[in-house]
Order: sequence, then structure tokens, then C-alpha cells
Amino acid sequence: MAKTNSSVVAKRFTRILVKSSAGNYAVVCGAGALTRLSAEIAKTGKYSSVHVVTSPRVWAAVGKKVLRGLGGAKAARVHAFDDAEAAKNLKSVEKISQSLLKAGADRRSMVVAVGGGVVGDVAGFAAASYLRGVALVQVPTTLVAQTDSAIGGKTGVNLPQGKNLVGAFYPPKAVVVDTTALATLPDREFSGGLAEVVKYGVIADAKLFAFLEKNFEKLLGRDSRALQHVVSRSVEIKAAVVGKDERESGLREILNFGHTFGHALENVTAYRKYRHGEAVAWGMMAAALYGHELRVTPAEDASRIISLVRRMGKLPAWPSVNPKRLIELMGTDKKARGGKLRFVLTPGIGKAATYEGRDAEKLELILRVTAPVAEAKPVLHG
Repeated sequence: MAKTNSSVVAKRFTRILVKSSAGNYAVVCGAGALTRLSAEIAKTGKYSSVHVVTSPRVWAAVGKKVLRGLGGAKAARVHAFDDAEAAKNLKSVEKISQSLLKAGADRRSMVVAVGGGVVGDVAGFAAASYLRGVALVQVPTTLVAQTDSAIGGKTGVNLPQGKNLVGAFYPPKAVVVDTTALATLPDREFSGGLAEVVKYGVIADAKLFAFLEKNFEKLLGRDSRALQHVVSRSVEIKAAVVGKDERESGLREILNFGHTFGHALENVTAYRKYRHGEAVAWGMMAAALYGHELRVTPAEDASRIISLVRRMGKLPAWPSVNPKRLIELMGTDKKARGGKLRFVLTPGIGKAATYEGRDAEKLELILRVTAPVAEAKPVLHG
């Protein structure tokens, strides 16, 4: 996939343009990008007040940097909420909205979402709905958010029946990606986030996938140059896809490689067992195996995907659950059409498309054997 429109800002930073029907916006990416936060906000307009929505643990890690980037402690009001996946619900949106109202936020106010995917999704949906919409800037602090969820304008929360079932397409005014924030992440959250980077290599960039194969240990060690490369490239791929299909009517579905399986795993375990990236990691291995069984994915490519995912480290175990229950949960997936499941699969590393689910027996088989196959030496035969 060709690179999207990007340029170098102040030498250290990359500026990547994201096209949107609501107005194009920039993703500024690089080590120390938070120092540009106030300047990037100023480029988007003037605001009556700035309100940071974050979580207590994120704010403890990066709050001082954010306030300095905004121009000082008096530059913004801070609103904190629980950012656990289990709290990604309408109650959290209501809590944030009430807090904004109490703080005097009006229609000329701006919300700055500082945190991982849950913060970005929930704060983004709150910004989209509060007073029928106030300005939003995303400041992602996790690898999943920096490479994926903060870019593209999707916001939303979960229902008990499934993930991200209530939300809105609400593009931000800007996204500021400071890769130094990744140093604050626990090892498990960081390594899990690499799943989204692997996804981009699988669906759109064989060279990125090969880079990951060669440099995965450097990334696990949080090498700054390697991180800058994969984060920027991931953002470029995401920007290129959403620029062509903002509302997920076709091409954008490829960004969900592994997610149909992963979301079902999160749901069946009440969002308490897996980090999102860990569930996606399992989902990508399942998608590689399912694609191989359907004669879509070549054996060599399925093996390479499984091998690279396994280098993330030990994942929380596959749940002891009837495959039929997982398939039932997959029925709530947004890609499903007319009651039929659809899956993003790869016909070869660097390419992806959506395929209608078929051969229920093979799907059940994959859901039974993913764990033992993924844990064994991944040698597949065509």
C-alpha cells in the first residue's frame, strides 16, 4: 500500500495527514511530540476552555508532560475516570459529561483525550455527544492507541452483548503521538500492543512485516528508532485506509484482521482476561489458521504470522468455552451481514480482504485447535 501524505516537522517529528469528510487533520508523531501539544491545538482554532479526559494511572505517568505541553497547570481542567475495558460503557460517558458540565465546558470548549484505547474511545464519544459535539484532540499513550485506535475517528463503548456497539464516527482536530510515552507502559501492555503493528504488516505492507521479523527483539526492548519507524508506518497505513473509507463501508474492514475472533474472546471473558492486543494476537493466529483451512492463506504465510505473534511472549490462555458460544458472539460483529459471519483474511502477507464465513465445521475446528497449534511449532502444510 502506498504511503499517505506525510512530511517532517521540526526534523524530529513526522506529520501525517488524515483525510476526513469533517475536515482533514494531522497526526504529529515522534519522540517528544507532547512539546508541540499547545501549538497543534492552536492550529485548529481558538477555544474557550480545554478539558483533559484521562485515567488516574495514565495521568500519574504522563500528566506533567501533558500540562507542560498545554502551557502550564492552569491551561486545562482534568477529568479522570476508570480506563479498564470493563468500564468502557455508557456509564463512563455519562460520568465524563456530568464532569464537563460541572466544570463549565461549553460548545467552544475542547476535549483532549490522554490515554490508551479505552480513554480515546470513551472520551471521544463523550466529546461527540456532549452539547451535540465539542472539539476533540487525541493524545494516545499506548502502542495500540498510537498505531490504531486514536486515528480514524471511531469512538464508542461496549454493551453487554458485544464490543463497540454504541458510538459515533467523530474525527479529532489533531492527534499527537509522543513515542516516549511508551516507556511508561507495563511490559504486558506494551508487548500486547505489538499485535496491532503486526496486523498492519499482514494486511498492507510485506516490507513492514519483514522488518518486524528482523527487529522484533529490538521492539520488545523499546528501541527508540525501531519504535519510531513502526509507529509512523502504522499511522501512515491507517491514514491511507481511512482516507479512502472513513465509515467502514468496504476497504476499512481490513483493519479488523484478527478482531472478529479477538472481540469474541474479550466478550466471553467479560473483558477481564485479555488486554485488547492479546485478544487480537490470538485472533490473528486463528484467522491465519482459518484462512489456511479455506485455502485463502498460503501455508508459509500462516506459519510466518503465527511465528511472529508468538514472539510477543506468553499470552493468557485460550478460554475453556464451547466453540459454538464463540461463534454466537461473533454474530454481533459489525462486519456480519444478514446473519452471516464475515472474516478478514490474508491471501498473502501484505494483502487482505473480507470473506464470507463458510464451512462451519472448519470454523469450529479452528476454535478448538488454535491454542495447541499456536503453542506448537507452527509448521503448516498446503
